[in-house]
Amino acid sequence: MRIDSKSLEQLFLNARSSNGFIDKPVPESLLREVYDLAKFGPTSMNTQPARYIILTSASAKERIIPAMSPGNVDKTKSAPAIVIVASDSHFYEHLPKTFPNKPDAKELFSGNAGLAQATATRNTTLSGAYFIIAARALGLDCGPMSGFDAAKVNAEFFADGKCKVDFILNLGYADTTKIFPRNPRLSFEEACTVL
Repeated sequence: MRIDSKSLEQLFLNARSSNGFIDKPVPESLLREVYDLAKFGPTSMNTQPARYIILTSASAKERIIPAMSPGNVDKTKSAPAIVIVASDSHFYEHLPKTFPNKPDAKELFSGNAGLAQATATRNTTLSGAYFIIAARALGLDCGPMSGFDAAKVNAEFFADGKCKVDFILNLGYADTTKIFPRNPRLSFEEACTVL
C-alpha cells in the first residue's frame, strides 16, 4: 500500500538537513520510539551491527565538540540530541538470537574479519538511514554529518576498539532560519541504469 502524499513530504520531499535547532529538548521516550521503529529496517542476515550513543546532557555533548569540523561545531552545539551512529565489529555475537534460522552464522563472521568488517560497515550505514527516516516520521529534524575526526570520536567513546563511528546525526527541531534551499539532485537518467 502506498503511503499518502503528506507522509512522503515529511519523510523526503520537504525534509532538509538541519543546520541549527531551536531550544526544545527531545525526550528519551521519543528517542526510544525512534529506535523502536528504525530497528525493523532490514540488514543482511539480520546482523543489526549499528550501535547508537545518544548525547543529550550538556557534559556528554561537550565531549564530541573537539572532534567536529569547524563548520559543524555550531549546529552540533545547538542540537538537543547528538547521535553517534557506530558499527559493532563483534555484531556476530548476537547472531544466535537475531538469525536463528542459520545456527552457524556466527562462525561465518567470527572466522573472517574482512567479511565481518564489510558487513558491519555497510549495514550500519543502512541502519543509520533507517534511524533518520524513523526520526522524521516521528516529527524530528535531522542533520547527518561526516565532517568530524573519526579517530577522536573513537578514542573518546569507543576506547575498547569494539565499535567505530560511521557518522554523526544531530536531532531536534529545526531552526528554519538556518535551513538552506534544496540543492539539485541527479535525474533518474543520470543516476540509474535499467537493464
